[in-house]
Amino acid sequence: MASESDDEFVTLLCTNPNAAEDTETFISTTDIHNWELSAILRCQTVKIQAHRVRLVEQSSYFHGLLSGSFCESNLSCVSIQWNMEVFINVLKCVYGCKVDITSKTFLSLFEAALYFGVESLLLTCKTWFSEASSTKGPGLLEIQVDDLIHIWNFGLEHANDFIPELCASYLARNFMQAISGKFFGDVPYNLLFHCIKHPDLTVYSEMHLADALLVWLTANTERLEPLSKAEDDCTGILNQLRISLLPLWFAAGKRRSCYFTELAEKSMETIFRLLKIPPADSIGIFDDGDLDHLRIRLTEYSKKVNLSGCPQITSVILLLSLLPNSYCVDFMLRKSIRQSLINLERLSANRDQCGSGILHGLPPILSFEGVEEVDISKCPRLHLESTIEIFLKSFPSLRKLRATHLLNFKTTTLHKLMLKCPRISEVDLTIDITPLIPAQVSVISSSPVIVPPLTNKSCFVGNNFLGMASYHSQPSVSNITRLILEGRSDISDLDLQYITGLCVSLKYINLKGCVSVTDTGISNLICRCSKLHSILVCDTSFGINSIQALCSGITSFGPAASDLEKRCSDTLAFKLQTLHIGGCMGVDERSLFDLMSQTQALVSLCLRGTHVVDDALYHFPGSSLEILDISNTMVSGDALAYIVNGNPALKCLNARGCKNLIHQGSNTSGTELSSSYSCRDLYTVLGKKCMLEEIAFGWGFSWLSLLALRPAIMSLRAISVGLGGSLGEDALRLLPTTCPMLESLILCFQVISDAIIINFMRSLRHLQALSLCYCLGDVSTSSFKNSIANLRKLRLERVTPQMTNNDLVVLTQNCASLVEFSLVGCRLLNSDSLRLISQGWPGLISVHLEDCGEVTATGVSYLFNCRALEDILLRHNQKGSPSSWLLSQFNFQPLAKAHIKLHLT
Repeated sequence: MASESDDEFVTLLCTNPNAAEDTETFISTTDIHNWELSAILRCQTVKIQAHRVRLVEQSSYFHGLLSGSFCESNLSCVSIQWNMEVFINVLKCVYGCKVDITSKTFLSLFEAALYFGVESLLLTCKTWFSEASSTKGPGLLEIQVDDLIHIWNFGLEHANDFIPELCASYLARNFMQAISGKFFGDVPYNLLFHCIKHPDLTVYSEMHLADALLVWLTANTERLEPLSKAEDDCTGILNQLRISLLPLWFAAGKRRSCYFTELAEKSMETIFRLLKIPPADSIGIFDDGDLDHLRIRLTEYSKKVNLSGCPQITSVILLLSLLPNSYCVDFMLRKSIRQSLINLERLSANRDQCGSGILHGLPPILSFEGVEEVDISKCPRLHLESTIEIFLKSFPSLRKLRATHLLNFKTTTLHKLMLKCPRISEVDLTIDITPLIPAQVSVISSSPVIVPPLTNKSCFVGNNFLGMASYHSQPSVSNITRLILEGRSDISDLDLQYITGLCVSLKYINLKGCVSVTDTGISNLICRCSKLHSILVCDTSFGINSIQALCSGITSFGPAASDLEKRCSDTLAFKLQTLHIGGCMGVDERSLFDLMSQTQALVSLCLRGTHVVDDALYHFPGSSLEILDISNTMVSGDALAYIVNGNPALKCLNARGCKNLIHQGSNTSGTELSSSYSCRDLYTVLGKKCMLEEIAFGWGFSWLSLLALRPAIMSLRAISVGLGGSLGEDALRLLPTTCPMLESLILCFQVISDAIIINFMRSLRHLQALSLCYCLGDVSTSSFKNSIANLRKLRLERVTPQMTNNDLVVLTQNCASLVEFSLVGCRLLNSDSLRLISQGWPGLISVHLEDCGEVTATGVSYLFNCRALEDILLRHNQKGSPSSWLLSQFNFQPLAKAHIKLHLT
């Protein structure tokens, strides 16, 4: 409450040189709660009547000015040389009003609080900054990185110790969000160093941390002066990395980095040392003194844990990261832990044993309740049963698991995961299917049990395929809503039946390439999972039975249109959002027609290589398509234009291999259509209606087509032009200006030249994948003398027949970031070419060399320097080098062989 002497006033004179109006106003603090800040700030001069005693009591600045022996102490008017808006907020705090603080206003208010000596505002600012910097909620950063940098610098300049500490702590906890911003490169070295050393540093993986540090060093090279200091700073930062936990492919790919060469070599050496130790003997790492370099970074703020691509990771290393650090320091505790982990490794040696009880005898492990997503893809040395047991204890909130490329992850393992981690809702068990040839015959049954033909009754009542009693006797059902089994040729109808008995809430299923499941097995899955809205079954036996299950609300096919609308709204087909049935040859035209006429809500549709015809597209009722793949079908340009006109949200369109696009379509059903289109209208409609991100065309695609598409492809990220398309030199020359954001460019059977390729290399700065296949024209390897740092994938197939080893050296220098490389038809190459490839691109994951002279004449040992290789194709490169001889070399090669695909002919 104000004292009686509050009646004595003093006038505070504030000026605003940036005011919108050249006016003067008078306000009083007696009415401070009703001040309208926007109106006040419009005035150039503001006179504020304030209580003298209140100012003296609440502000050390005014205490010294108005109550001392200075001549100013008797002044009735005091000029304030400070930002008007900030000072008004200072006054509000003096009078007990609430002051709103954000990351943008914190520094100015804190500085004003220090200058005017307003302790209440100082406390408010400190409280806000402490709370804002310790926020645990997801979403946007409470304090933006650029503001954090200003706050850090201010704290150092004014010797406010609490500010730098909170800044480093905040950056550490929000590191993953910070590195994606444009101001990360401006972070001061000391702030970054303290952040990395902070115990709350939260990253998805050690790779993300390493990549971020390399980005920062690249952005700050010129500022790290002199050179000796730059080297010290690089060493100081990069030495904080736990190089034993880097993915193999990442370490291999950074061996040519100017900052990372030495560490990359050390990382590779450490990784392969760990790989040479059998899992049952990996407990020997406990004999080391310091184990921090093997501890995965986990904090109470962790949301995601990404271990993908780390073949050196074992269950011991995972468990080590989940034990309190003090346990690993105490000798006696360490000895007991070692004995317990020996038991764990015995389980790892025998993958058939159950992982239950593996934590028995161990001290309590840490629990990280914030972790919702874990990725253990390509970690073949993990004992999966014991790993699931660890997840149960340490990640009780786990909802998403990626475990791709793990052949030992069987259906029984999935069942254990469902039971042990009841909250899990998304599981990805993808296996690479690129070597598989889609089945051209239907599988009758993929289990020893005879499956009766599908009837409508079986969809609702069930059948005795496995015995419904076995499902009802399960102890619980799973909460899994999204399940990806792509490429799992080991999955049978019996497995599907078992899985769907537990996953009653399944909404998304991906069975792409699951060649062992039958049409009947898929149809049973559809019948059991009534909540399905996404079905991806490309290259499977999906057929008439499955379509009947999707349309099970219809008693007979082919009803009148008006009757259809009344009767299909309750079918699964009506609710589908994603349907991918590319390569499913068991679906006939009539079935496709009936299915398409009921898919009202589709957002993504793949009909690649099916028997779809124009009538099916003309009767498609949807208007929400964003992704459409009708490649290698017989649809016409008219029918496709009809679809595009009704789906303006279309972003991705693949129409390669559609020979009928250049022909006029037909509507044989006799149904009256709202409008008709010609072939040339297709590109006009696309140009006017859509904003495309990815396109693929072939037959009929020309320079005029590209011109018509121009308004729709300004943000295009990927384009593919195949057989039957002819862009011509003019179109290819303008492509970089028309589509400046291109990340992927595929040209097949086009006429190109050196000038065209040079233009691509210079102009497409975002390009990550370039494929030139079977193209004609005057092309030489001089086309690739321009650096393109972001390029990750390069295919040159039958386009550079004159390539020599010297050209290959130039290519490695200008495309230094490649991880996938394919050459076909370069017959001037020799056995030294493999050495140049391995030295130039040590981080290659995939290499294809076909009809390339004598590259394998003396063997393939140079490829062993590409330690992260997973995909190798060597075909028709040297007569007299049998594939058996080449294969014998790979049997002794020092690569991480867990996922390698080898093609030798």
